[in-house]
Amino acid sequence: MATPPIRPWEDVTHKKPSDGRVKQFWRRVTEGMELNQLWSQFRKDAHSSYRLYSQEVDPTRIEGASHSHHFLGIARQFFWAIVEKLTPARRILLLIALALVIVPGGEWTVTTRSHEVKIFALDFHFYGGLLMFVLLILEVADRVVMKRDLQIAKEIQAWLLPSQPPAVPGMEIAFATRPANTVAGDYYDVFARASADPGSNTFLVAVADVAGKSVPAAMLMATFQASLKTLSSTHGPLTELVSRMNRYACSNSQRGRRFTTAFIAEYEPASRRLTYVNAGHNNPILLRRSGAIDRLDAGGVPLGVLEDATYESGERVLEPGDWLAIFTDGVVEAENTQQQEYGEARLIAMLHSGAVTTPEVLLNSILTDLDRFAGNAPQHDDVTCVLMRAV
Repeated sequence: MATPPIRPWEDVTHKKPSDGRVKQFWRRVTEGMELNQLWSQFRKDAHSSYRLYSQEVDPTRIEGASHSHHFLGIARQFFWAIVEKLTPARRILLLIALALVIVPGGEWTVTTRSHEVKIFALDFHFYGGLLMFVLLILEVADRVVMKRDLQIAKEIQAWLLPSQPPAVPGMEIAFATRPANTVAGDYYDVFARASADPGSNTFLVAVADVAGKSVPAAMLMATFQASLKTLSSTHGPLTELVSRMNRYACSNSQRGRRFTTAFIAEYEPASRRLTYVNAGHNNPILLRRSGAIDRLDAGGVPLGVLEDATYESGERVLEPGDWLAIFTDGVVEAENTQQQEYGEARLIAMLHSGAVTTPEVLLNSILTDLDRFAGNAPQHDDVTCVLMRAV
């Protein structure tokens, strides 16, 4: 039997031992990501950093200023926007490092008594780069500590949100959330509410969006969740529950600067009646089986703005085949690289196209379409969506 020929690319003798180490090193550095994924991640990081620093830069051009003078002014503002993010000690370290990088190196000659000439060379660039590396290590250490704390906060926040929807008679439910940062200011929940009549228990449906992002919004989201669970345990109409939540929110909103938009509904399976209050939230979309669109807009101002605000409730009866989509503004205001918004029209089109599927399948389709639309554009806001279908 003839021995099959050895192809050059299969000949292990041509492989160097260092090739495996290089590949292992590259996989460790990139975590297995492809070059296009690395480039996409870099673009998102660069765009996010630019937005962070550009918030403190005034691009307005002074009348009569030349192009070079205007450019230097912008560069100076960016420089201080970066420097002022550091601690005073690290600012000094950065300035020294920059000075050493700019200053050229030199050589000195010294003649000893025995007429021996000695030459001393000093490379300031090396020491400037070394100080930059020390500064990088200090910043990375802070980032690691912060990332660990944020990961703990993310785990705690995950405990506050339901992982699976409850079994609601006559209703199929799916929900999902995507934080713009490690932790989010969006909240959603569906849970049973005990009624004064033991035979007519209802279910509360809540979606809320705290103004802002990241840790401050996440902390207020936790207080919203706690107040909703506590206050909903007492019997009373939905408008009274929302009013009490508003008074509590006003005591923690920093005079209205940390307000919360919320959509809170109470569903009664026996009558299929949905009573709701929309407190300044995006109007949920009710897609009827006939294809007609209804918007749930009855309510009042966001929670935490006016302590004596009054709220009105709306009511709908959900028939089999009806869909209810509750979402935060992170869905419809998501932007692509051309700064175009996803928009409610596209969301409604997705609801129409997936009306014959299940909420879980349709929700995955919406999120996939959202990713396709946004492309490499960074996510500016938390994304939360709850889909309900009457059966």
